[in-house]
Amino acid sequence: MRIEDYIDVLRGHRVLHLVGKGNKPATMPLTVPVLRVLEACRGERSSAPLVLHPLAGNRSTDATSTGWCNDRRDVYRMVQRIAKSARIPRHSSPHSLRHAAITNALDAGVPLRDAQILARHADPRTTEHYDRARGNLDRHGVHFLTAYVAGV
Repeated sequence: MRIEDYIDVLRGHRVLHLVGKGNKPATMPLTVPVLRVLEACRGERSSAPLVLHPLAGNRSTDATSTGWCNDRRDVYRMVQRIAKSARIPRHSSPHSLRHAAITNALDAGVPLRDAQILARHADPRTTEHYDRARGNLDRHGVHFLTAYVAGV
């Protein structure tokens, strides 16, 4: 992710422009806590990769040089280092963070369609696989429908 990818404002929201799986472009709103972290990582810089990671053997401070890298493998290793330092006993990867975000959104009551958009899944059945509480009667649609009809 580059700093330039999250400087736009769309309909009153700061947004992140990204290219996801299958080279599909996407735009996501940034929440205030996430924006604060991004701004802290950015510092005074106005362009370049957001997270700088020096390659071994090249400690150049020039962020535009070939000595800086931030590809999938770097992100994978970064997640593993953070999980290890946090003493998380399970295997952690960028995908496990993605999985946790989708699962937690569904557990928090985010409607399936909105979770599908968050996950950028083409098929809602893919998103349903993340729903651990599918059989939870407390979240059954009849409760929402009753409240709607009753005007609550």
